[in-house]
Amino acid sequence: MFSVSLPFDQRLGPDDVRGSRAHVAGLRRAGILTEAECADVLDALDVVETELAEHRLQFKPGDEDIHTAVERRVTELAGAAGAKLHTGRSRNDQVVTDLRLYTKRELLVIVRRIIELQRVLGERAASVRKAYLPGYTHLQRAQPVLLGHHLLAHGWALSRDVDRLLDAWGRTDVSPLGAGALAGSSLPLDPAAVADDLGFGGVFSNSLDAVGDRDFVAESLFALTLLAVHLSRIGEEIVFWSSEEAGFVVLPDSHSTGSSMMPQKKNPDIAELARGKAGRLIGNLTGLLATLKGLPLAYNRDLQEDKEPLFDAFDQMGLALSALTGLLGAIGFDIETMQAAADSPMLAATDLAEWLVERGMPFRDAHALVGGVVREAIGRRVPMADLVRAHPELGEQAALLLEPGAAIRRRTTPGGAGPGPFVQQLRSYRETLSAEEARLGKTDPEHPER
Repeated sequence: MFSVSLPFDQRLGPDDVRGSRAHVAGLRRAGILTEAECADVLDALDVVETELAEHRLQFKPGDEDIHTAVERRVTELAGAAGAKLHTGRSRNDQVVTDLRLYTKRELLVIVRRIIELQRVLGERAASVRKAYLPGYTHLQRAQPVLLGHHLLAHGWALSRDVDRLLDAWGRTDVSPLGAGALAGSSLPLDPAAVADDLGFGGVFSNSLDAVGDRDFVAESLFALTLLAVHLSRIGEEIVFWSSEEAGFVVLPDSHSTGSSMMPQKKNPDIAELARGKAGRLIGNLTGLLATLKGLPLAYNRDLQEDKEPLFDAFDQMGLALSALTGLLGAIGFDIETMQAAADSPMLAATDLAEWLVERGMPFRDAHALVGGVVREAIGRRVPMADLVRAHPELGEQAALLLEPGAAIRRRTTPGGAGPGPFVQQLRSYRETLSAEEARLGKTDPEHPER
């Protein structure tokens, strides 16, 4: 009960069958299996694959993991030929081959779902081109920003996640099959040919490293965990924006829940769960790193602990991405409330200072002058615009900067939050999405579904 891994590693069944097919082909090329024996074992593997897909494979008490279960069933079906399946192969290189095949596939599933979320963010950003809201630092209102600019900020962070995950995919794309238990084999096997049969881009260079390496698991977990952190940030903002204190969004009924006690409640559960799952993935990552840090070469049974955190990370991020994509596609923006909050004259303070800089005043002096006006407006409880008009260094022209929408129109630098830069940013964002899809297509031309 302590050592068995079948309850969780059975999801590697299809990958084990695929790896076994390639190994059988390698044994045939090496002359270890005859054509007839090869055909018998491959037919048995076809049966096992179908039984796995239809959940008809009967596990037995001696099946410690999915690998022994598959081999046992193949031997039942193919007889003596099936007993040759494990020739020249150890569970050490078999397990990590299966896990690499699984990880390669699941990384691409996550990348596709990230791109779907990015696409929704881009569509929503394009649909609210003129809308703006307060930007925040330290959760304090800072300067107005276009709503589209804010949404694309999340999209750009997700773009880095795509890049990291595809980079991790590239380093996962190395076949360890043929490394044996730790030292290779005395049989005339061809690891490069088997790697090619399995669609790997490369083959191991050192058998000790091949069976002990779980860098690809740690790296994939890190990329998934940072993705979780980014989704958590989206979730946090939705929680805040949907509060009555902010009132910036209206949650769709399809993506929120009520209270079991309070009839008036509409809770942002999806956003909160997206926020909460990040802690779970951080635990998965740190737990794996703690497991790996004390292991000598080559294989140690501790490495059985690599699968559950990785499987869980893939599962949770796949669900979180789908749920958030649906939520962000259906959420309602209260643009009037957003813009009313952003039109506070206080949020144009930086624009007043920069207006003075344009007229020759050093920025620190301008900062101090405008800060004094703000303090006076707050202290005396008088409209800031009145003080600006009356100030000898400011006046009526400066007061125009406090008009609704004026500050957002002044954001003109590339990558900034104003209308002009946003047009360029949206074009660049769409180009980046197209490049991501093209890169994904080259990596995964068949786009297999989960």
